[in-house]
This record gives sequence, C-alpha cells and structure tokens, in this order.
Amino acid sequence: MLKLLGDRPLGARDSVVVERVLASDPVAMCMVAARFESHGINPRLLGGELWTNDDPSTSLCFSGANLIPLVGSPSDMEGFADRAASAPRVCSSIVGRAELVLPFWDRIAPCWGPAREVRDTQPLMALTGPPEVAPDPLVRPVTLDDLDAYLPAAVDMFIGEVGVDPCAGDGGRSYRRRLASLITAERVFARFDRGEVVFKAEIGSLSRRVGQIQGVWVAPDRRGEGFGAAGTAAIASAILAYGRTPSLYVNSFNLSAREVYRRVGFSEVGTFATVLVD
Repeated sequence: MLKLLGDRPLGARDSVVVERVLASDPVAMCMVAARFESHGINPRLLGGELWTNDDPSTSLCFSGANLIPLVGSPSDMEGFADRAASAPRVCSSIVGRAELVLPFWDRIAPCWGPAREVRDTQPLMALTGPPEVAPDPLVRPVTLDDLDAYLPAAVDMFIGEVGVDPCAGDGGRSYRRRLASLITAERVFARFDRGEVVFKAEIGSLSRRVGQIQGVWVAPDRRGEGFGAAGTAAIASAILAYGRTPSLYVNSFNLSAREVYRRVGFSEVGTFATVLVD
C-alpha cells in the first residue's frame, strides 16, 4: 500500500536517495532533476510532491503540473494511481518512460479518463557528440525585446503540439510570463527574418547533466529549406557549450522531425509516453 504524504512525507533525509535516483537516468528524469537541483525536495519550492512506496530508491513519482512516474514496478504504478485518485487532479498530463506511464494510465483511466490524447510511443533521443549538421549561425538567444515577435510562433507551435490555445482563459498572460522567464534564463533561441520568426526552440529543462529541447518549430512557409536541422544543431551546440547532453522526445508519427533529429546526430535512448488529460 502506498505511503501517503501525510504518513511519511519525503523530507531532507531522503534528498541523497532522490538525487541518486535522478542521476541514474539523467536523460529521462531531466525535467524533475532540474527542479530538484534548483529547489530541493520541499513541495512548495519544487512545484509538486514526490511520492514513494516506502523506499524512494525503488519507487518514486513526481506529482505537479505534469505527473511523472520516475521509477517503480507495475504494482508501484498502481499505488501511485490510487494515490492520485484519492485527491483532486492537479496535472494536465502524464509523461515519462512509456513502461511506467502506460501502466499508471491503465489504472487511473477509469477515474481520470477519457484522455484527450494518448501518445504511447515517443522516441526519447540524445546527442552524445557534436552535431552532424552545421549549426545555423543566425539562430541566437531571444531577448525580452523580441518577445512580441516571438509570441505568435510560440503560440502556433503550442496549439499544433498540445492541441489547446495557451492564451485561452487569461488572454495569454501566464504563457507570456513563462516565456519571459525562459528568455531571461537565456533558454529560448530563434532565427528572425525581417522581424519574423523562421525557426524557434527552447531548452525546456536544464539539469546539471542534460538540456531538454522543446518547442522546435519552423515557419510553415519556410519548411523544407533546412532551418529545422540547422536550428536544432544550433540549440544543441548551445547545450553542449553548457556542458550538458542535448536531449528531446518526439511523437512517433512525426516522421519528418524524427529524420531531422537523426541527421543532426540524435539517437534513441528510450521511449516516452504522454497522456493529455482534460
């Protein structure tokens, strides 16, 4: 039976074990590792709770805006699902290694389902050496002065990828704040042509070991000109310059993107799955 946080909250005494678990699979666990390294284990600062079935070295799950199973057996996934079902849902997606996410979803689906979309096969990729495509020299870090020009491309990418408008509800204020935060951290990159974005991408998570690329987008009327490969090589080069391993995950059905990443030099290191829930 899952230990509820009220029975055995993860605290400072567990930090060493949690750090060891996150270091055991740095590419797959980058999203949580980046938060943990910056904010520690306190849920308020971490932006979510860490759950375990008695021993965090063998069963660990992050529950926040994304629910991310990190390690555990099928019975652990059932326990995490029971824990999630015992309180109001706070996440908008479940994401992580497919062998953990899909058993979790099977258990929670009667409570949380139906899903808006289940992406059950998403190649998880990493670049272990220099890009095999020349980086685009015109791809540069986006500045706050660029935000108004960058925002339409970011919104178009988000709608195409997630299927919802990030500006719905509050007119885009929260999405704009998130982009501004990433820009301030120098984790947003783009190529501009006559003031409009031709290529864009972001470093969504940056841990001590890995930088996870997200939001790769090429202007629809400029696709097929090589901007995707050269731009991805540019942001990967920036991550390598930080001393991290570039990584990303991609939908299995997006054959053109997968081919671009292979040409850049990314190789598959696992399989992710994402469940989008309403």
